[in-house]
Amino acid sequence: MDDEDTGEQGLGRRERDILALERRSFPGPGAKERAVREELGLAPVRYFQLLNALLDDPRALAHDPVTVNRLRRIRETRRAER
Repeated sequence: MDDEDTGEQGLGRRERDILALERRSFPGPGAKERAVREELGLAPVRYFQLLNALLDDPRALAHDPVTVNRLRRIRETRRAER
């Protein structure tokens, strides 16, 4: 693996792209899902599976602590509501 694919934190291109997409805001319903399909080439269900696993990855926390911690808080709030 070269540095371009794994990055300095050990995250692959896809993982970094997922975190970058999560930093963005989207104008309306369906816009995020459309971006997931068009920009990442993933089905939204698969995207959210990968994102959920990424939130538990210490490399993701090291790469983007603000985004990862925000998403972890949201996830925990939703779990507590169930």
